[in-house]
Amino acid sequence: MITKDMTRDLIGRQAVDSHGEKVGKIGQVYLDENDGTPTWATVNTGLFGTKESFVPLRNADLRDSGVELPVEKQQVKDCPHVGRSDERLTGSEEDELYRHYGTAATGTAGTAGTAGDGRHAAGTAEAGRAGAGDGRSAGMSGDSAGMSGDDAMVRHEERLRVGTESEETGRVALRKYVVTEDETVTVPVSREEVRLEREPITDGAAAGSSGAIGEEEHEVTLHRERPVVDKTTEAVEKVRLGTRTVTEDETVSDTVRKERIDVDDPSENLER
Repeated sequence: MITKDMTRDLIGRQAVDSHGEKVGKIGQVYLDENDGTPTWATVNTGLFGTKESFVPLRNADLRDSGVELPVEKQQVKDCPHVGRSDERLTGSEEDELYRHYGTAATGTAGTAGTAGDGRHAAGTAEAGRAGAGDGRSAGMSGDSAGMSGDDAMVRHEERLRVGTESEETGRVALRKYVVTEDETVTVPVSREEVRLEREPITDGAAAGSSGAIGEEEHEVTLHRERPVVDKTTEAVEKVRLGTRTVTEDETVSDTVRKERIDVDDPSENLER
């Protein structure tokens, strides 16, 4: 349970949800003006902590791992954008937060319709821890809220800090598989044919010689070529996957809060 004595220890601590998942760091703590009990806090969420969301401190606990919240991280991300003033939450704003987190306003702060009128910011990490639990807003000195030691009021603005982070968008894989196709190749082949050649004998000696008359046989062996098919496996190419970086311009937008300073001078004492 978070008590008012723990208020100054909350600011800047890591907040975790009911499952132990990190949510963000505590930026401001809002107290019940009736008894000073911490009731709400803001945590810095979003990219680089550029968004502030309200979380309930009722039933929360301060542990070594951080501030353990009784809600889930997604609930914090979906929290309605309220609390445009750094000093207090209005009753309607607090009602909206109670409805979002599914809780009801009870205890010394009064009913849900009026409890927000008695709550105010206890401090911020930027303003320091001093005076975080004394029942006044952070940055207040004496009776002049927001005044510094030289009686000057400091005006703040939120700035967008935009960066990039890498995320996986998909995977591409190379797969090798076997297909069968017909291939036709023309191969020249040769073969031997027999032809009859006759040559007259003109040599006198050969013509005058006498030969024996009888049977005789002469044989010629014929040859031909035939196609012979064989297969070999050869490496023909290398295929690999490569990546290249393409830079594009993408526009991002978010809501930022700015403080405005008005002069309350009903007697018109200020020289204009």
